[in-house]
Amino acid sequence: MSETESNIATQQTFGDAVNSGDLDVFDTVVAPECVDHDPAPGQVPGPQGFKAFFSDMRTAFPDLHVEVETLVADNDQVAFAYTLTGTHGGVFDGHDATGKSINVRGVQISKFSAGKMTERWGSSDELGIRTQLGLA
Repeated sequence: MSETESNIATQQTFGDAVNSGDLDVFDTVVAPECVDHDPAPGQVPGPQGFKAFFSDMRTAFPDLHVEVETLVADNDQVAFAYTLTGTHGGVFDGHDATGKSINVRGVQISKFSAGKMTERWGSSDELGIRTQLGLA
């Protein structure tokens, strides 16, 4: 398997963990020193930061699902555009569940070394989420 194929597989494993809620998988695909260049407020580096963020997101949206729409990769980076869907069934950013659904787009670029994510840049349509939930 080439480095590019390995990085894509690692990114897919990360996405599968988000979709399934098996967030302990992050320990195997995220380097301990991984830096998120667009972190959530208070997000710490490494697997623990991603676990905390996606645990909160899956509490707010129990059926959270990330669907990759397009993906490009080279020897050490994977970039993809995605659609994020879910139903607001728990507290999100201090707001109680509305029962409303979200469907927003986002993009992420991940850098890899030795089969693990070492850096991440990304953006989701946060205003779109808030608007669809009636919070904006």
